[in-house]
Amino acid sequence: MATAVKVDEDAKSRLEELQAEIRLRTEVSVTQQDLLTRLIDDAYESRADIIDSFRETTVPLSDAEKEAMRRNRFQSGVETAEDDIDDVLYG
Repeated sequence: MATAVKVDEDAKSRLEELQAEIRLRTEVSVTQQDLLTRLIDDAYESRADIIDSFRETTVPLSDAEKEAMRRNRFQSGVETAEDDIDDVLYG
């Protein structure tokens, strides 16, 4: 059973472009329905990536991001009090 899904003109254009490139590179014609099914199947297999792409934030940090922050820390040798931080941040 086929169901219609509305997409904007830009998405439709990119789908057609991808369809044409598949035909050029593989000499195989695929329908837009077959192409969408393949894209959905691939996305379903990597659903964590798809889900993450809809998150508004990247918190918590990845292990690589945490390590990068640790690598770039340094000791200035200056003792900083909480009041000093408040003054800098809030004036």
